[in-house]
Amino acid sequence: MTSASRRAEFFVDVEQYRSLYPRTTGDERQLLGDFLAAQRTTLETKCTGLEKELALRSVEPSTLSLLGLVRHMAGVERRWFRQALAGQDVPRLFHTEENPDEDFDGAVADPGVVAEAWEAWRAEVAFAERFVEDAPDLDVEGRNPWLGTVSLRWVLLHMIEEYARHNGHADLLRERIDGAKGL
Repeated sequence: MTSASRRAEFFVDVEQYRSLYPRTTGDERQLLGDFLAAQRTTLETKCTGLEKELALRSVEPSTLSLLGLVRHMAGVERRWFRQALAGQDVPRLFHTEENPDEDFDGAVADPGVVAEAWEAWRAEVAFAERFVEDAPDLDVEGRNPWLGTVSLRWVLLHMIEEYARHNGHADLLRERIDGAKGL
């Protein structure tokens, strides 16, 4: 019989886990930024130490994989920060009108595909971080084809929600790959 442990202790050092949420007080921009950074770090941590395994699917017929999540989140970052808020006319990443699920369908165990996914995700996160830092306030507005006008505040909240949902998927995917539990 094993002693009782928190799930996070199986995966990372507890102090490292605690450091994801360094601030419990502060202004709205700081707190939203910290929570979004923690969610991004969680996705990256779930994928740490894997390459070929990143493309492993959950269960048939699902195409869900950790690599698919990285590709998907790169596209989500781009859609909200570059396209909606910054108004940039840039192409979609990893999917097309013809194949809207290409972010997951195209997530294959190829080193070039893996490298491309991480490069795109990191570039989109860096753009988003600069955009948030340079924005005069959280009331900056952009346009989304489905929702109309959106504020930076709303996009930050939505991104936290989007990552949190997919990080739940990532928890199960990583546990299936090597039994790692927790963060």
